Formats: sequence, C-alpha cells, structure tokens
Amino acid sequence: MEKLLMRHAGSNTSVQEFILEGFPAIQHLGNILFLVHLLAYLASLMGNTLIITVTWADRRLQTPMYFFLSSFSFVECCFINSVIPKLLTIFLSGKQTISFAACFTQAFFFLILGATIFFLMAVLSLDRYLAICKPLRYSSIMSPKVCVLLVTACLALGFLFMLVPVVTLSQLSFCGPNVILHFFCDFGPLAKLSCSETMSIETLFFNLAFLVLFTSFLLTIIAYSNIVITIVRLPSAKERKKAFSTCSSHLIVLSLMYGSCFFIYIKPKQTSRVDFNRQAALVNTVVTPVLNPVIYTLRNKQVHQALRDALCRVK
Repeated sequence: MEKLLMRHAGSNTSVQEFILEGFPAIQHLGNILFLVHLLAYLASLMGNTLIITVTWADRRLQTPMYFFLSSFSFVECCFINSVIPKLLTIFLSGKQTISFAACFTQAFFFLILGATIFFLMAVLSLDRYLAICKPLRYSSIMSPKVCVLLVTACLALGFLFMLVPVVTLSQLSFCGPNVILHFFCDFGPLAKLSCSETMSIETLFFNLAFLVLFTSFLLTIIAYSNIVITIVRLPSAKERKKAFSTCSSHLIVLSLMYGSCFFIYIKPKQTSRVDFNRQAALVNTVVTPVLNPVIYTLRNKQVHQALRDALCRVK
C-alpha cells in the first residue's frame, strides 16, 4: 500500500514527511497519557480477542449474532491498531513525524475500517430485528452463507467508498506546511495541507461519508423502531425488560459512534473546531473500543457461561 501511494503521489509534492501535532496543550503529561491510553488499548485488544476466541471455541455461541460480533471485534482490533500505536509513540517518545506514504496508509486503513464498522453496526441491528421480530424465520434467513456474504459486503463497501478519496488526495501536491493538526492522519487535516485545489475531493469525501453514516444510521433506526414496537407488544414484563436491556446496550454504542462521527465529518467546514475534533476522535478510537466488549457480550449470560466452562476445562 505504501509503495502504491508513493507511486501516485503528486509530481509537485515536496513534503516527504508530516508532523502529527497530537495534543500540544497537555504534551507535558506525556507519561501519564501514555499509561492511560496504553491501558485502554490493551483492555480493548484483550476484550475483543476474548470475544473472538470464546465465540469460535464454544459451539453454543456459533450463531449468527456471535458470528457478527466476532467479525465486528476483529475489524475493531484492526481499526484501533491503525491509530493507537502511533499515538502511544507520540506520548512516550515525543516522535511526531510520519512519512508521506505511512500517513496516507494510516488514513486509508482508518477510513476503510471505520466505514466497515458502521456497515457492521447496521448488520447487527438487522440481526437483532430478525431475531426479535421474525423469530420463526430467523434461522432460515440468517444462514451461514448469508452471514458470510453480509460481512464480506461490509468490507467491500468500506473499501470501495473510501479508496477513491484517499488515493485521489495522495495524488495532489503537498508543498508545505507539513504539520497535521491532529493525532493521526485523518482526511480533513490532510486536505487542509495540500497546495492543490481540494474543493472537489472534499465534496466527494463529504458525500461518501454522509452516505455511509446516513445509510447505516437509517437501517439501524428502522430496525430498532420495529424492535421497540415488537417489545412493547410482549405479554410478559420480564420478557420486555430483558429485550430492552439487550437493545439499550447496543444503543449506547450507537449513540457514541454516530454522535462523534457526525460531529467530525458531517459539517460544512473540516477546518473548524480542531480541538473538539480531536476529542471526538478519541471517543471512536479509545472509548468505544473499550466499551464495546463489555456492552455487547461480556454482560451476556451465555458468554459468562462459556467463559466459566473454558476456565473449568483449563483447571
């Protein structure tokens, strides 16, 4: 990927590396910030890896829902690995430089994996809708083949939606300055540094980002609207409480992810409110990856039982 981007770099590009500004206001707290983010990073990796391992090791969890959750966890592990290791390096050693090719490679994987995550969130919502609203047809609709096709489609759509903007931006000229007002190589801060005309590519990226967020958000809203209607009609108060508990966990993650991304990407000017953009980006790259394993499965009784059985086998 790096060689491809270097080959397509703008002919008038004089910038060979960028400087990630990070968090200059609190840079003196580097060691503390390193420790906090390292713990969050390790917790996220361990939680998501545990979900993947338990799901594939226990036959009781080899259902469509847990297949989607394990796929979601895998993509999220890749997603945080595209950003957090470099952020930890900045906090620990103060090394803020990143090569031209490495920067665009980071942006490429960050955006593709981020788009894939939103499509997977929509699939998870669809899965819950079918399980709650169409329980008799659920197993026939969500066959193993359909599950694999849905996950593959999410990856393919993420790739197709974000490939053109990133590659096109890498072809533009960068003649300085080279300081990125962020802690990673995001599309908006990079476009701001180009000395070429970027209005058309920024408009394209805005439209594609809006399409990704709006499509997945709309599917999620439709799914959960039907879920709520179905839950309200349940005769048992215990069943209603259990169903609402499951859905509320999913909605917490959705609110955090969609809220922060709408704030960062879906607004007229990419250059405004830089500090707030960084804080919102931390929600998606640090906070939600830590919360997701807890909210989605580690609270689940089936997962608890699978973990207990695994520990008993080890003992």
